[in-house]
Amino acid sequence: MAGLDLSRSQILSFRRRAGSLEERLPAGTKSLRRAAWAGLQDSMPRAALLSIHARVAGTDSGHWEHSSLVQIWGPRFSNYVVAAKDVPVFSLGRLPDDARGRARAHDTAARLHAFLKGQRMPFEKAGHAMGVPPNSLRYAAATGTVLMRWDGARGAEVWTVPAPNMDPSQARGELARRYLHVFGPGRVASFAKWAGIRPGEARAAFEGLAGELMAVCTPIGDGWILAEDEADFRAQVKPAECARLLPSGDAYYLLWDVDRELLVPDATRRGELWTTRVWPGAVLVNGEIVGVWRRSAGEVSINLWRRLTSKEREAVEAQAMGLPLPGLDGRIGAGWESGLA
Repeated sequence: MAGLDLSRSQILSFRRRAGSLEERLPAGTKSLRRAAWAGLQDSMPRAALLSIHARVAGTDSGHWEHSSLVQIWGPRFSNYVVAAKDVPVFSLGRLPDDARGRARAHDTAARLHAFLKGQRMPFEKAGHAMGVPPNSLRYAAATGTVLMRWDGARGAEVWTVPAPNMDPSQARGELARRYLHVFGPGRVASFAKWAGIRPGEARAAFEGLAGELMAVCTPIGDGWILAEDEADFRAQVKPAECARLLPSGDAYYLLWDVDRELLVPDATRRGELWTTRVWPGAVLVNGEIVGVWRRSAGEVSINLWRRLTSKEREAVEAQAMGLPLPGLDGRIGAGWESGLA
């Protein structure tokens, strides 16, 4: 597959711009939707909030519950915060194509709806009362009729809503567009893993977008971008003078397999960022991931992979102390685990 040659710097520059990580968006509903264009994973308590903070100015501790946003079981059945307008994309876009999988999703949704009768209930309680494994209720999420709320302290509360008015194939096509715009260049296998769908379903989605795609060559192999993004990929790469603390599972590094090599070329460092257990956060400075971070209550610990200038260090500390963490009294402290600080 021959196509446009793209360098690593071109790709990462595009991703940072597409992901609103070089300059924060102005406060407002449109910006929140843009920040959640590929969804905001929230499997770690309030990760979605910190992803919003990295992208939208004026973010406070309550923005994850903004009236324009909802929580769902999204890609890979993980907890996601998405724009309410985009629920069909992140739900119906993952509805299985096979009759058995689709029937399971609809049957689970119908049973849950009939059981709840308009109530909200912790999903574990609902599952046990229905006589099914609570986690099996997640299958209903692909119908777009189940919303949830998880505050990180207690089990997720679920309730049902009317079915979205969107064709599943259209929803999956839009999900593929979102993936390619935020993670591009992309491949069928990578889209399937990110979305949590079968390879054949991912391939069909790409084929449905054939007239909108452009083949490209990258340092890690061939891929596809949206043709409408070509000019932005070709744009002059400019220095990214900013610092961001990205939370565990942030879209900027929600990658697998060979896709990780482009973002973090050093294999040892990849093992520190994408651990076999809970991922730490990523420290993004001037366009590169330069370390990882973790938090315990009001203390942020930072482990660097390279030495920072005094200006860079001050920028990272400012990001740490500005994290809009709910339930904290007093100032956030930043500690440096590495001797490189």
